[in-house]
Amino acid sequence: MLTEERLQKIVELVEKYKSVSTQMLMDELGISESTARRDLNMLDEQGNLIRVRGGAMIKEEQFSTKDDAVSVRKDKHQDEKRKIARYAASLIQPNDFVYLDAGTTTELLIDYLKEENVVFVTNAVTHAKKLSDKGYTTYLPGGEFKATTEAIVGDEATLSLQKYNFTKGFWGTNGVSLTAGFSTPDVKEAMVKRAAMLNCARCYVLCDSSKFSQISCVKFGDFANADIITTKVTEEEFAHCDNILEVR
Repeated sequence: MLTEERLQKIVELVEKYKSVSTQMLMDELGISESTARRDLNMLDEQGNLIRVRGGAMIKEEQFSTKDDAVSVRKDKHQDEKRKIARYAASLIQPNDFVYLDAGTTTELLIDYLKEENVVFVTNAVTHAKKLSDKGYTTYLPGGEFKATTEAIVGDEATLSLQKYNFTKGFWGTNGVSLTAGFSTPDVKEAMVKRAAMLNCARCYVLCDSSKFSQISCVKFGDFANADIITTKVTEEEFAHCDNILEVR
């Protein structure tokens, strides 16, 4: 296959699936890893796609570099968030030891809790207050308070989470991408999310439809590392992912 023909095929695959991995290109086109990487770099330089770690994505995907304040995010996608939160709460069983990440959808989960014999760890101050008011034993990690997301972040929080072994965990995310995984704009917050996810038996990302095909600055988990609870997915690239749970 001529170089120009191969590059055109890669562009067509990216446009069809919105994101591709290096391995996918190797399988589809019968090329080596080095060739795939070289072609992706060339197409990125030409402005035909966006090169990301492990592959590439269509230029339509959006990057975000900062968090909106909680007060801004609370009123967005309320119907979706409540459906997601209600289903997520139903997954919690007696004697679970649960990590609850900061976020507006994870906060709504608390409203739907029914099981009583559950212990929580959360890095969200507001979440901790609501859980405690409902009678749950709740632990907060130490660390730096981030006002924008009302979360405890940083090295101290990361270290304190490493001693726990969670049965289940629920995370918010700013972006979901097949190639870039789950991401958030702040490196300190990403460190906390990653530390908790690594110490959890069953991970769930609570994600309204606006978060798909979005990428933020810092990755905190691979796409395959968690089940995604959402209400709908319209992007074709996610159509056959078996770790996406659509709730109504």
